[in-house]
Amino acid sequence: MRPAGIRSRIDWQSAAGLLAERIPRSALHPKSVRWSLGRTRAARGPWTVALSGGADSLALFLLIWAHWPERRKNLLALHFNHSLRGLASDRDAVFCRSVCRSLGVTFRSARWQNRPRAKATESDARKARFDFFNRVMESEARVALWLGHQQNDIAESMLMRLARGSGLNGLLAPRPVQSLAIRRVHVRPLLSLSKEAILTHLRSAGIVWREDASNQLGAHLRNRIRNLVIPSWQAADPTRDLLAGVAHARELLEEDAEALDAWADQIPVQVNHCLELDPIRNLPKAVVRRILHSWRLKLGTRCGEISRQTFEVLLESVLKGRPTRISLGRRGFAVIRGSRLEFQSLDSNTETR
Repeated sequence: MRPAGIRSRIDWQSAAGLLAERIPRSALHPKSVRWSLGRTRAARGPWTVALSGGADSLALFLLIWAHWPERRKNLLALHFNHSLRGLASDRDAVFCRSVCRSLGVTFRSARWQNRPRAKATESDARKARFDFFNRVMESEARVALWLGHQQNDIAESMLMRLARGSGLNGLLAPRPVQSLAIRRVHVRPLLSLSKEAILTHLRSAGIVWREDASNQLGAHLRNRIRNLVIPSWQAADPTRDLLAGVAHARELLEEDAEALDAWADQIPVQVNHCLELDPIRNLPKAVVRRILHSWRLKLGTRCGEISRQTFEVLLESVLKGRPTRISLGRRGFAVIRGSRLEFQSLDSNTETR
């Protein structure tokens, strides 16, 4: 490992160029590259990159700077200081600011001010970090956020989500290009590379980075999977490239998900109209699930958070045409009458029509 000190005497422009030679744009995930060359509002607008100072995010930042020189002027790097490692956390921020200054990239950072009184969880830290990202991006009308996830993250996420009983969409995380309901796009071009490959290329280019010592501890589930489960899994069959295999499986699952989504999209779902059930009852359950999920999303704030069990009950009722009235949070109910699914407002006691 080549962790960085507070300051490192590196010509960052030359270092970025060297890294780009070792990791050409053709080595990045093709979906991310195609997206970057597209004409969508998100792709053509200003880009934002999450920069922690670690190996993955630093490699991503330098590659964006080198491979897309036309984007440098409007590139924004965001760093969130979780303040969980004392002086080391502060030095991460100093390091990131120094790199950005050397490359002429705008840098913004924030410190976690309202941490939970109890021990902060990984979920708490992630929420605080993305709350900061979203606030800045919203204030500056930015849509695209580039993230440094790589192949190891695919394997770790898949194991964690399998244990939680996630469905197809859950097992696709992290995606190379992910469109979010909050009008944000997350782009992850490093999913075609393993952590070891990224570290090798950084070392060969003479690049140092910040190392988060807490990643070696077992306090968080992801760390235990990363440090204990993945190495044991790989050792069980050393003849295979475990990470490449899992990444390929994720690609195949995404193909299936896209096909199911395209099928479901053939059924129009309008929030101010009831959902006619007769045309969908004979469709595969996976397709109906997507149609029902789309109906929920289009309700927006009218539909609160509901449990997995509640959604499954509603799905079965839709498939069987069973008269049903199920709470969708504090604002109203999902009501099945005859061959129609409607939203009934709790306040007005009226339904979408």
